[in-house]
Amino acid sequence: MGAFFLPYNISFVDIVMTMKLGFIGTGKIASSVITGICNSNIKFKKIIISKRNNKTSLSLKKRFKKIIINKSNQYIVDNSDWVFLSITPSVGEKIIKNLSFNSKQTIISFISTITLSKLKKMIKVNADIVRAIPLPPISIKKGPIPICPPNKKVKNFFNKIGSTIEIKNERLSINFWSTSGMMASYYNMLREMSDWLVKKGINKRDAQRYITSLFLALSEDAVIHSKKELKFLVKESQTPRGLNQQGLNEMTKKGVYKSVISTLNSIHKRLNK
Repeated sequence: MGAFFLPYNISFVDIVMTMKLGFIGTGKIASSVITGICNSNIKFKKIIISKRNNKTSLSLKKRFKKIIINKSNQYIVDNSDWVFLSITPSVGEKIIKNLSFNSKQTIISFISTITLSKLKKMIKVNADIVRAIPLPPISIKKGPIPICPPNKKVKNFFNKIGSTIEIKNERLSINFWSTSGMMASYYNMLREMSDWLVKKGINKRDAQRYITSLFLALSEDAVIHSKKELKFLVKESQTPRGLNQQGLNEMTKKGVYKSVISTLNSIHKRLNK
């Protein structure tokens, strides 16, 4: 195979720098991903975002100089090398089939219930199509990003703003979508404990800082010891007749953990429809 040469005045860096990213939808996830990108070492020429959520769009443009806002979804598609679909399933069903994509694009969908096969039919061209599951902590370049199918360039991209997990089987990826549906429940648990402290006389700011810092530390400890089975962390955090043993026993008897599994099964069932 012969060597590959670039014109004398073009470098690989120049090629990367010309990459244009487009976001259809400007909700919480899109905003978090865009923030992560703009605060990372990912090289790009510009990010074109939709005007769908005007407040979010204007906030992003104010914070980052390479942001361009356009109200036309087709304009975003026509002027982007990578197109990110960050809209609700119902909106996606309505608008994607009416957009004209090209086969040289990379299309990344954050839509929870539209499958790859359905996306391919709606997009109509033989482009690289990947489903991804980013979550809000991507804004601070934290957290896992499952992608399906495996794609080297998409993996390398997301590795710069999180930790990419490649999934070969789309049916298996539904399991990750299911667990991502517990995010609000987790935040609400933190809120309940913080509010409880406030009712006991703790300053609201101190209560929230304590609860969020505590569970951040516990999560980081679990990640560090991730080679161990989680059941060992459960065991090691208890002492006979101690406070943690009491808390675990009472929540188990009240069916809290069975409720978690029941909810996961319910979300999983919805995603499989």
